[in-house]
Amino acid sequence: MEALETFRQEVREWLEANCPASMRTPMPEEESPWGGRNPSWPNPDSKVWLDNMASRGWTAPTWPKEYGGGGLSKDENKILQQELRRIKARPALMSFGIWMLGPALLEFANEEQKKKYLPPIVRGEIRWCQGYSEPGAGSDLAGLQTKCEDKGDHYLVNGQKIWTSYADKADWIFALVRTDSTKKHEGISFLLIDMATEGVEARPITMISGASPFCETFFTDVKVPKDHLVGELNKGWTIAKRLLQHEREMISGMGLGGSQSGASLGGLEQVAKEYFGEENGKVASPALRDHIAQQKMDGRAFALTLQRSAEEAKAGHGPGAASSIFKYYGTELNKRRYELLLEVLGTQGLGWEGEGFTPDELGVTRSWLRSKGNSIEGGTSEVQLNVVSKRVLGLPS
Repeated sequence: MEALETFRQEVREWLEANCPASMRTPMPEEESPWGGRNPSWPNPDSKVWLDNMASRGWTAPTWPKEYGGGGLSKDENKILQQELRRIKARPALMSFGIWMLGPALLEFANEEQKKKYLPPIVRGEIRWCQGYSEPGAGSDLAGLQTKCEDKGDHYLVNGQKIWTSYADKADWIFALVRTDSTKKHEGISFLLIDMATEGVEARPITMISGASPFCETFFTDVKVPKDHLVGELNKGWTIAKRLLQHEREMISGMGLGGSQSGASLGGLEQVAKEYFGEENGKVASPALRDHIAQQKMDGRAFALTLQRSAEEAKAGHGPGAASSIFKYYGTELNKRRYELLLEVLGTQGLGWEGEGFTPDELGVTRSWLRSKGNSIEGGTSEVQLNVVSKRVLGLPS
């Protein structure tokens, strides 16, 4: 216990010295630190903060030090996260590489691949995207048809992916490809592809919110070195399932208010007092108070459940079907959060553009529309409920 308290004091002192003041404020969406080969830093402090955290491996604090991570124990990481929350620090890096690909590489990649790909992820030097869904293979992901042929000294990839988040900005893509057309699940492989390779094209898809975070991604005679295959040939479905579990846990975190859109509006209670008024220090509307209290209780219960699951995972129980529970509930919690924000804002939550609305109010409107996509990405809510019914509850098909 004494060693942990010493560690806490060291962390606290280091953060005070290395976390810029502007990194302790709500983060506008345009300042999101995605990193990559050609990163954009509207706020130069974002780069300073990333470099400082990466120098300690604290962008991936529990990854082994030999792969660029922090090498922290479960208890040490818990302290680090507590101290980051204490100073309201922004994320130093937002990365599909850290949230999804990295954990899969740690489990399935060979030693050479781990040393090649993991350190750049930790440092934010490579931005990754995910190539799973296809126009004819969404919920039935194993029905994918993107073809990967063995050409002796390389693979040749042809096909199309869809709903590829930020593919137009990514440097690399981790993709599922079909290497055996005679089998379904057993004919899929897991491939890493440089987006700068000739024949790769990403086309943004404009959503109802006006944003274009998703893309169609096309592969036309794309040559991929053979050492970019992760795991065994035709054994990619096992990796895919594990990575999907990590993705679903990531999406479930949105239910805890992970989205930064409209962040400067403050918490629900604060916003409600501003727009509805307050009486004796409370939100003036009893009905609205009840809705906010319920949301806060649900969020707290969900956070504790996620924490318990994380502790079980550290004890040797990897992510399993329970991640579908978290993904489904986190999705619903995030959607309800934005519905409640709209209720609080009233007519100020109906703006799209023009005068009469603040940027944060317009951001909430767009984020409300964006939250609807949570029930599709990472596996639809219907798919999650099927997984829960079969693999958690043991109900018959």
